[in-house]
Amino acid sequence: MTVTTPGRDFFAKFADEKTFSKIVETDTLTEMFARSVSEYGVAVAVEFNGKKHTYAELGSDVEHFRPLLSKTAERVGLIASNSYDFVKAFFAITTLGKTAVVLPAHLDAMTVFGCSMKFGIGEIVYQPDFEEKLQTVKAKRPEVSLVKADGLSTETAPAAKCVAETPCVIMFTGGTTGKSKGALLSHGAVMQGVVNGCYGYNEVFGQRYMLVLPLSHVFGLIRNLLTSIYTGSALWICSNNKDMFRDIAVFRPTIIVLVPALAEMALTLSKKFGKNMLGEDLKYIICGAAPVSPYLVKEYVKFGVTLCPGYGLTESANLVSGNPEPLKYPESVGYPYPNQEFKIVDGELWIKGKNMLTCYVGEDEDPFEDGWFKTGDLVRLDENGLLYITGRIKEIIILSNGENVSPAEVEAHFNELAIIQDSQVFEDVLENGTHILALEVVPRMTEIAKLGIQNPNGFIIEEIEKINKTLPPFQRVQRISVRDTDFARTPSMKIARYKNATDKTGNY
Repeated sequence: MTVTTPGRDFFAKFADEKTFSKIVETDTLTEMFARSVSEYGVAVAVEFNGKKHTYAELGSDVEHFRPLLSKTAERVGLIASNSYDFVKAFFAITTLGKTAVVLPAHLDAMTVFGCSMKFGIGEIVYQPDFEEKLQTVKAKRPEVSLVKADGLSTETAPAAKCVAETPCVIMFTGGTTGKSKGALLSHGAVMQGVVNGCYGYNEVFGQRYMLVLPLSHVFGLIRNLLTSIYTGSALWICSNNKDMFRDIAVFRPTIIVLVPALAEMALTLSKKFGKNMLGEDLKYIICGAAPVSPYLVKEYVKFGVTLCPGYGLTESANLVSGNPEPLKYPESVGYPYPNQEFKIVDGELWIKGKNMLTCYVGEDEDPFEDGWFKTGDLVRLDENGLLYITGRIKEIIILSNGENVSPAEVEAHFNELAIIQDSQVFEDVLENGTHILALEVVPRMTEIAKLGIQNPNGFIIEEIEKINKTLPPFQRVQRISVRDTDFARTPSMKIARYKNATDKTGNY
């Protein structure tokens, strides 16, 4: 069955009329940027390293950066840490009608070179700190021009005319269960992703956003940076996670975009020090990129903060759905956003819509089947139209008896315990060769401390076993261990999944 997602008007009930009327769909990033510069000129757009940059200043700097870019290179690599230089360079590249290939800062020199070949990069914009990584590219591809991200020309160059179909950016997929791929997103797809991030909230425009997540990740780029610029908000860029709480105390954000691991850390510190470590002015935490525990939703409301789970993919230009009613439906990733169609085939979510990728660059794989993108995510839809994620197809474990088990579905039961921060179900093998389910958990020490028990690990295992006995036999875990450290994580802070019991380092 094919389902059309709720229309724009469905989300009007979650915002006042004035706010909702300002959410205007836009075909191109070029048009959006020009409008924001014109409309919000004297307002602060970006604050970084103690310096404030207005929308007018950002617009001028982008105009003066464009002449530095090659007239012939269609795809321009961008390797830079979270910074004002990244923002300036990104808008200069994309508003010239070129495609920005956002290269994660953690890539090594050979991988950067490989990307330059695979994605047809003709030019690379870089921060001086990354110059050493470009030596291999310089040596093997002397035709690739290099441009420092901190430069400006004395001349200006106008924006190019773009349309919705114009290629905009190549972003790396998560790669938690396989190799990362380069997803090509058009201007229209990116802007649909930006607009989607505005639906479902009463306070959207003129906010104070804080950027913590890497801009090389679709959640940081589209839901954080671009949504902030679209809404005329001020964006504070954290130079590193270590300074996050210091920066929060100075900037006092009203909205912050986090992955669950960072939201968990902030909550732990808030409980320890008896105040909201994310600031007294905070209204919303936009949380995604990994499963969100209902515990976080329920605990943050005690600090006057609404934590809103959502669901999206790099391939969908960030958000597919968002939850504007998290206290009512804490387990759900919310209502699907407008301008999409979806269907559920054997439990898997298939999507088509304005926000979807054009293709995977440099791959033989066709991501579409008759126009539908197969997400690989297992879902269910309830009678209210709310979406729930139940697992990943690639993570399915096939046991010796032929039963198929979704680790995420099993983990969700154990994660309902307030004493469990994270869990991972994986395949193990008994001495007789039988394949079984094993479980590792990371305890939530703030909750454990409240109990004052002498044998916390024994208590945790007992509580897990109580839930375990209620599960269908094929979903029950047969080995349980309690970790004293966090799981290994990907650069985007997702748990790095084990392939099996012999791969305890994680795989991504």
